[in-house]
Amino acid sequence: SGLLSRLQTSAPTERTLSSSKSFSQNIPSCLWKLGRLNHVAIAVPDLEKAQSLYKDVLGAQVSETVALPEHGVYTVFVELGNTKLELLHPLGEKSPIASFLQKNKTGGMHHICIEVDDIKAAMTELKKKKIRILSEEPKIGAHGKPVIFLHPKDCHGVLVELEQA
Repeated sequence: SGLLSRLQTSAPTERTLSSSKSFSQNIPSCLWKLGRLNHVAIAVPDLEKAQSLYKDVLGAQVSETVALPEHGVYTVFVELGNTKLELLHPLGEKSPIASFLQKNKTGGMHHICIEVDDIKAAMTELKKKKIRILSEEPKIGAHGKPVIFLHPKDCHGVLVELEQA
């Protein structure tokens, strides 16, 4: 029974190794690389209350409010050490955040932002793979770097922002 129990405990390890090996062999080489998670964006109906929660209640470092008219939002960044939260509030009636908050009165997660090393190469390759990009050209985002957004229907229901690292 000692040999049988050793064989049974080693079998799952072998399966895991062989499946991870085949997974890494199936990853296509790209002309661009996906980087780290830059931030998770949260739409908030009351920006001052949200800032106060993170700064006064949770003790986080919170940036000043910045208006981004090109994107129709006010932004505030909450520093978390390994990433950031971006608090989004509507700037103007045509703001995409205003329509999001009409459907989600108390706010909620709006998008995730992942860094890429070459945004133009990413755009070209993603278009070839039939991933819809929500603008023809990158726009300058909250960090002063080029950004694009990928259609949530092509990303399993998640709005994905790619930012040039």
